[in-house]
Amino acid sequence: MEKNFGCRNWRDYIPVPVYEENTGYLDLYNKAWELAFLHIKNVPGMPQNPYMDEAFCDTQVWIWDSCFMSLFTKYARDAFPGVETLNNFYEVLYNGKRLPKIIPTEKEPEFTGAIPGEPYEIKIHIADNPPLFAWAEYENALISGDVEYIKELLYEKKFLQKHYEWIENLRESVTPEGVMHPTCLIAEKGGYRWEGGRSGMDNTPRGRIGEHAFEPRPNNPDMLWLDAICQQALSANMISKLFKILDDETEVSKWESRFYEKKEIINRLYFDAEDNFYYDIDINTHNFYKVITPASFWTLTSSVASKEQAKALASHLSNPETLGGIVPFVSLSRSDADFNENGEYWRGSVWLPTAYASLRGLANYGLFDDARKASKKLLEHMYKTYTDFSPHTIWECYSPIKPEPALNEYRANEYVRRDFCGWSALGPISVYIEFVLGFHRIDAFTKTIEWAKPKSFKGKIGIKNLRFGDIITDIEAKEDKCKVKSNAKYVLKINGEDYTILPGDNEFNLI
Repeated sequence: MEKNFGCRNWRDYIPVPVYEENTGYLDLYNKAWELAFLHIKNVPGMPQNPYMDEAFCDTQVWIWDSCFMSLFTKYARDAFPGVETLNNFYEVLYNGKRLPKIIPTEKEPEFTGAIPGEPYEIKIHIADNPPLFAWAEYENALISGDVEYIKELLYEKKFLQKHYEWIENLRESVTPEGVMHPTCLIAEKGGYRWEGGRSGMDNTPRGRIGEHAFEPRPNNPDMLWLDAICQQALSANMISKLFKILDDETEVSKWESRFYEKKEIINRLYFDAEDNFYYDIDINTHNFYKVITPASFWTLTSSVASKEQAKALASHLSNPETLGGIVPFVSLSRSDADFNENGEYWRGSVWLPTAYASLRGLANYGLFDDARKASKKLLEHMYKTYTDFSPHTIWECYSPIKPEPALNEYRANEYVRRDFCGWSALGPISVYIEFVLGFHRIDAFTKTIEWAKPKSFKGKIGIKNLRFGDIITDIEAKEDKCKVKSNAKYVLKINGEDYTILPGDNEFNLI
């Protein structure tokens, strides 16, 4: 299908959730898409136009924001340039292109250095942001089913392999052309040194010495970051899976080997059998830095944990003393001495990127009940904030104790950024579709949808206008009855049972 990015009829391309338990979620869902549409930008001279703006500032582009945005825009891939936005990083980092200059129309955040009215070159903010390109590409490929694009990406451009190797070979701080800040990631035996801003968890107290992190942004140069090695393992795993789609067993084996190498290191060094939890470690002693955060769930997203270890991590999402409570996925354990009830950015706030990555991890292990319970509480928290707090919008991150936005670490007593879609659209869109509704895997290559349908749900539940590959389908169930409409044949797997869907209208009883 021909791309129609930024088209006025973009609503025709988005799927429509069906969920009688709370029809109000649809309002929040539509709001997320409306805000995302407003963040489609076209700036002359960008390698990719149009592209998705991260809702932060005009003069910088962020890797992990853009990767996460592609994980909800995949549901309307012909109208929203999600995965295409990654070209603005690939072309600068690996093809020598520079981003254009713009005239900022208003004051940018202080750290950018932009001056209103004066030309300012757009730059990649940091190049060693979490290496999530391969994950984003694989998840988008499953929806598109575009084999020719994968061939071009892996065989001609080799952007994913180049980025993996670049991360692996960082031995000192560098500032690539077209990038604003120098790198902090250093590859070491057993993992990677890093720091909070590059990991995305800006002011996290991970790696602190003692009970409190008295510095605003503590940075322990002797710590190896668990999420860094997990994200490299994830990248190797996703590259392997992309080659698997192409039936290239030589490359599959090569990248699987790299994945298993990382998996072995992670489970040997970063898992604390006493606490049944994964932690960051000291580079010299391999002692654990026992700060509980969602960063540990990257072990599930990357599929390096065992099923038993996954269950142990999942239990923290229902534990009100750690990462559970009124809303799960708080960015720091509620029992931690540095936990802040105002959120204070990564000292308690609820962030959609780490929440979504954690939920994808639960799905990898078939923990759909845990995922659904946690995702419902998360979506309800966002919905109550949307309906009860003014202005009625979607926020950069959320309070851990009440339906409100969190407070901004940088500006005391001010709320975080509003209209943040941006990655926060992951909640009303991807979390809703994949975990509350339960459509957790959609594969255009095998023409399969896997639906973890809530077994006790009494009302109507489903989704309409869902597009993957060349297929457009409506799925709706009520109790043991299911109705499906499709333009082509595919397999709908509901709670492990296969149902063959034929073109036209289908009706059947659920087993």
